[in-house]
Amino acid sequence: MGRFSVISMTDAAAARVREIVDSRESVRGVRIGIKKGGCAGMEYTIDLVTEPATGDDHIEHEGAHVWVAPEAALFLLGTEMDFEVTTLRTGFVFNNPNQSSACGCGESVELKPADLKELAEARAASGV
Repeated sequence: MGRFSVISMTDAAAARVREIVDSRESVRGVRIGIKKGGCAGMEYTIDLVTEPATGDDHIEHEGAHVWVAPEAALFLLGTEMDFEVTTLRTGFVFNNPNQSSACGCGESVELKPADLKELAEARAASGV
């Protein structure tokens, strides 16, 4: 059975995380979380990681390291992290099955938590 991952990362997201790590001393990756805010209720947070926090879920893809805050895991389960460059914005994009709506500006989202049983079963199946 494969290793359990709360989220997955596209090659583009992995490349951007590696660029961030390479451009900053002692940074090992990024940490994804969520916070209350914005007109839709929640916002994704991305912080630089120099020392991973105990309890964070760790995802590695093509040499890029991402950690997910434990309190965000239920809201991010099954999410694909991507990176896109468009004429309007450049940044990480989260394709999240738990997202029920987003505000017009795209800065905040409404998230419903995944089933706690589903998260526990996914972790148990992978031996985490």
